[in-house]
Amino acid sequence: MRAPVLSRWFGEAEIAAPPDIESAALRSDRFRLEREGDWTRLEDILKRMERGSLRGISDDDLLALPVLYRTAASSLSVARETSLDAATLAYLEALVQRAWFQVYGPRKGLIGWLRSFLFGGWSRAVREIWLDICIAFAVMVTGTIVGWLLVAQDQKWYFRLVPSQFADTRVPGASREQLQQALAGQDETSGLFFFSASLFSNNAGVAIMAFALGFAFGIPSLMLLVHNMAVLGAMMWLFAGQDLTLEFAAWLSVHGTTELFAILLAGAAGLHIGRSMAFPGTRPVLTAASEAGRRSALVMTGVVLMMVVAAMLEAFPRQLVGGTFDRLLIGGTLLSLWLAYFFAYRPRRRGDEG
Repeated sequence: MRAPVLSRWFGEAEIAAPPDIESAALRSDRFRLEREGDWTRLEDILKRMERGSLRGISDDDLLALPVLYRTAASSLSVARETSLDAATLAYLEALVQRAWFQVYGPRKGLIGWLRSFLFGGWSRAVREIWLDICIAFAVMVTGTIVGWLLVAQDQKWYFRLVPSQFADTRVPGASREQLQQALAGQDETSGLFFFSASLFSNNAGVAIMAFALGFAFGIPSLMLLVHNMAVLGAMMWLFAGQDLTLEFAAWLSVHGTTELFAILLAGAAGLHIGRSMAFPGTRPVLTAASEAGRRSALVMTGVVLMMVVAAMLEAFPRQLVGGTFDRLLIGGTLLSLWLAYFFAYRPRRRGDEG
């Protein structure tokens, strides 16, 4: 009696199993069909982004990416809870992982960042603060004139303005021969490595201070630029008095076209932050300062690189190249390269084409 009962029970179970399996399959198919449009769109966007460019991706797709990611993540959670088929689970897990990387993952490595910085990012940031550069440039010219006029009126101002390490034989009353000797090149490189390091520290300090003081509405940055250029104005007056203007300009141009340009950008970056805080427009002050800070930080990253270049130029080519024409050629070439890079070189942003 028991055997027929067990046999009949197992038989009923075998008959009941297929409807359950069929129901689960139908539920999985329905789940997929209801959401498959969003998954397909998300996968299409990811494929284009994974090819390494935003080219051809519309603004609507970019704005929809986070929403589609959250939708796929929600679908994955539901699929796990309801134990849908393994193929759907594997597909959603892979899709969500790829989408997470594009939404939250790192955009590029060091090499990629450096490439985008040098080939467009830095020059673009400099052009975006053009007004501050114009203001800083006018202030630097004014500071040079002020330094010249102060020393021309009273030579005691020379010793107040010019640091002692720069006023060895280059002082009022020095002969033309002494000033020419101060501008002469050197035949050996002994000690120049240390000289280069000290110059980099001094010049970078001026640039960083000009940037850091920008938070006080840019006024301290402008004052620092005036003082720094007043030193140059005083020294120009000294060499002009002995008819050595061209020789001094050549001596200065080797490193000065890079160094002074870097200080100009640093002062402008600091002023940009201060001006954004003083005149935020329709934006909240913190928002305006944050945006200006990111832009100025990018400029300052390049300024540090320029200071390294300036220190090397000041320690080596300026000391080892003695001819006035050769020095002017080096300085003029560097100035042309900087101007071309910042204002003529305008690569298109990735994603602007298409």
